[in-house]
Amino acid sequence: MKVLAILYQGGEAATNEPRLLGTVENKLGIQQWLESQGHEFIVSSSKEGPDSDFQKHIVDAEILITTPFHPGYLTRELMEKAKNLKICITAGVGSDHIDLDAAVDHNIQVLEVSGSNVVSVAEHVMMSILLLVRNFVPAHEMIERGDWQVSEIARNAFDLEGKVVGTLGAGRIGYRVLQRLQPFNCKELLYYDYAPLPAAAAESVGARRVEDLKEFVSQCDLVTVNCPLHEGTRGLINADLLKHFKKGAWIVNTARGAICDKDALAAALASGHINGYAGDVWNVQPAPKDHIWRTMKNHLGGGNGMVPHYSGTTLDAQARYANGTKAILENYLQSRPQEPQNIIVGDGRYESKAYGQR
Repeated sequence: MKVLAILYQGGEAATNEPRLLGTVENKLGIQQWLESQGHEFIVSSSKEGPDSDFQKHIVDAEILITTPFHPGYLTRELMEKAKNLKICITAGVGSDHIDLDAAVDHNIQVLEVSGSNVVSVAEHVMMSILLLVRNFVPAHEMIERGDWQVSEIARNAFDLEGKVVGTLGAGRIGYRVLQRLQPFNCKELLYYDYAPLPAAAAESVGARRVEDLKEFVSQCDLVTVNCPLHEGTRGLINADLLKHFKKGAWIVNTARGAICDKDALAAALASGHINGYAGDVWNVQPAPKDHIWRTMKNHLGGGNGMVPHYSGTTLDAQARYANGTKAILENYLQSRPQEPQNIIVGDGRYESKAYGQR
């Protein structure tokens, strides 16, 4: 059996740090285990174009393993060529790089390691919230330049206390963000989701649901995006919705870059209507060198907290999603049932409930 894994190139860092399991060099820690059972294991970062390892090997692979951090985009067209493909495993959370409708049509299972990085991402959200609100990035850049002008930083630095913060999506990550916001004494915590939280859960974090999206964003000083990417959320934060945000609001997005309209967001930041945007997800990954989100600024020359997609791939998270990937493989190879929460598409059926719990 051929197993194809598309992972990111770790370079010298991965050579020196074996706990970087999600890399080409360290192969999720499963190479010896797979090969000892006689399986062929192809691992590569080459994923773009017809000459890539991804497209060359997908035609006869039975299992595809990818990550959200360096995704191999599995389209319907590629599935038509992948005659042996039976199962796609996301080593992490988020399988929007796979055409899920096509997977249903081709009876290809799609699984991910549910919950493997929810704590890691929730912590990154909190870091991003604070660096935007406190105007941290321009302050650090000032120190690197050798300058010292406190007023230039303080004029756009605020406290999180007393602000209205809302999460767009209150699933596994969004709920954990609400939990972590409680000690900051925000004025109010809000959430927008297609389904309400259980009453006890909402009460435990003191969060109020707002059912209308435009009304939701209009009430928030800061919005954190924690929902999955699908056709209903692609381009959700667009030029029209951005007009309904409070002037000077901040946005944190660690969900998926394509939930935001790339150019509309940059324009809103430049105008000062949006004061800051931070996150680690991009509409294309790796992001092109000229991607506008790399260099966009607000009207005061700051407000950008973008980083590479690493919130869910800390060393702790990598251990969890590597172990989870192996467990999914073991179940598949031994014809055992998979854990229900890991199933996105199974046996020709789209498990929308599992996919909605980002």
